[in-house]
Amino acid sequence: MGRVDGYNQHNNRKDTAFTWTNVHNDLNLSSASDSSSNKNVTNESVGQPEGTNSTELSLSEHKFREFICGEEALIISPTEPYCLRRPIRRGHFNVSLHYPVQQVLEDLLTIWDWVLIEKLHIPHSERILYSAILVLPETFDNREIKEILSIVLRDLRFSSAVVHQEGLAAVFGNGLSTACVVNMGAQVTSVICIEDGVTLPNTEKTLPFGGEDISRCLLWTQRHHQTWPQIRTDILTKPVDLLMLNRLKESYCEIKEGQLDAVAVVHSYEDSGPGGTHKTRLTALNVPPMGLFYPTLLIPDVYPPPPRSWFNDSEDMLEDTWQSDGLYPGINVGLPLWESYPVFQIKPKKEEKVGIAEAITSSILLTGRIDLQRKLFCSIQLIGGVALTGGLVPAVEERVLHAIPSNEAIDTVEVLQSRTNPIFVSWKGGAILGVLDFGRDAWIHREDWIRNGIHIGSGRKYKDSYFLQAQAMCYINS
Repeated sequence: MGRVDGYNQHNNRKDTAFTWTNVHNDLNLSSASDSSSNKNVTNESVGQPEGTNSTELSLSEHKFREFICGEEALIISPTEPYCLRRPIRRGHFNVSLHYPVQQVLEDLLTIWDWVLIEKLHIPHSERILYSAILVLPETFDNREIKEILSIVLRDLRFSSAVVHQEGLAAVFGNGLSTACVVNMGAQVTSVICIEDGVTLPNTEKTLPFGGEDISRCLLWTQRHHQTWPQIRTDILTKPVDLLMLNRLKESYCEIKEGQLDAVAVVHSYEDSGPGGTHKTRLTALNVPPMGLFYPTLLIPDVYPPPPRSWFNDSEDMLEDTWQSDGLYPGINVGLPLWESYPVFQIKPKKEEKVGIAEAITSSILLTGRIDLQRKLFCSIQLIGGVALTGGLVPAVEERVLHAIPSNEAIDTVEVLQSRTNPIFVSWKGGAILGVLDFGRDAWIHREDWIRNGIHIGSGRKYKDSYFLQAQAMCYINS
């Protein structure tokens, strides 16, 4: 339930000014039952007025909000006593020595429960009247999918649920049946081929970069050319700076020949004060998005990959069980908690440090049939926020064409124009799939899930299903 045709402001967000999130509740004890008691207070009422005593404060106390979700959480002043947690990072649960899996799951539950109540207005008592369609990225492991299903059915109390892959949903969302789907998100880019509504598992490619990496490259490029104002921009300790860079990237970065400059307003955010304004001329704005084709342009991630020990007993969403080759030392990036922490190797055969042109070409050629390859090279579908980058479509067509080996009998490459906003197309496709296959065996019912348990990797595998229900595991009667 929710809008899949939401208004997109992606190309109209040149304003990089943010206001610090108000982290207080106004709890007036004389009207505690008032529904407005949990609303934000105004900035003027946060502090204790001069001359007030404890008796007056007992009538109207200012308390911190228990939790803050979404973009609001990214613009909390560093002076406030909050800890920022990201349950999902680089296409996986963000499990680590300092972020245990139970906390990750609790945070996911908190976020989704908040969305259901505050945005969709579905209280707990009515959830049993709804079924949930889960559109999940190909990067998720089976155990991650199992835990998400448990949250949806056991904790959020939906009556039933079904899982669909994001790539497959995107194809249906655009009214297609065959395509090479390139999903360019904030932190991960994935490529997978679909033939006649069937996912081809061996064509999956995962690239460890996305829109946030382009934003970080934008900052690095400006500092390299000495066009960035003399301000303290720190995307590690101040997430609001990354939000600002994202806005600048969306507004000014595009793939274009020659020199690309623009006059922009940059903001600086320090402590709890208002943002400072700095008008400057940004340069080389066509360099950061070229990192999609030349990943060496993108600055190495400041964090190493999440530890994989939690997933060593699970199998991939599309493939048979894989085993880790062992441990290797964590990457020393100057962050004490990671310096000597052992990390499991993350599927080196799937995550590649190549550009999207090579990844698309490799993915399609893995299908092995020239007729299908020709069709897929003319049916490339770009989805995700990065797909809205100006000049990206002709750049993909040109570079994919040049990446095809000369001995292949293919001379045409085409990126299909999306009929739906690339940001929302997967959700639209998920809704369509949910209607098409409602009532089929792929739907998992709450009572069965809770009563009978699950068995990972048993009979009903995703790649064996003609209707492609992305059920990574199945439940059976005990």
